[in-house]
Amino acid sequence: MSKSERWFEDYTLGEIIKADGRTISEPEILAFAFTYDPQPFHIDKLAAEQSPYKGLIASGWQTALLGFRMLLDAGLLGKGSMGSPGLDEIRWFLPVRPGDTLYGRASIEDKRESASKPDRGIVRMKYWIENQKGETVMSFYGTQMVLKRPAGP
Repeated sequence: MSKSERWFEDYTLGEIIKADGRTISEPEILAFAFTYDPQPFHIDKLAAEQSPYKGLIASGWQTALLGFRMLLDAGLLGKGSMGSPGLDEIRWFLPVRPGDTLYGRASIEDKRESASKPDRGIVRMKYWIENQKGETVMSFYGTQMVLKRPAGP
């Protein structure tokens, strides 16, 4: 199965998808923060040093999006993906700093066929993002709507 060929039937309970690491730079943190989350500890080095974080940190939203993108690249979702009705239990445990390398992980926690639409199912996934030390910096649960594999010719 190629990374883009993933349908409801291809998800296995307990499966863990691991993404390659990605290092986040200070310019990336600043660019994201100035655009989407301009809090002082994300955009101002001096203010960040005087904050409880004692230095510049990435936005938690940036961490979530980087982790999600890494997992997309690792094949978590494919042609069958229909989007998500939401996320649950978003938690940020540790700050992400310039030079940290992040690793995305996802586990398949539950899956069920749709009761009202026979062409799809619902997959519940737990996501967690770790740093280069193996520490979990954030986690969340996502529910994904996924089409079943189309019938062959």
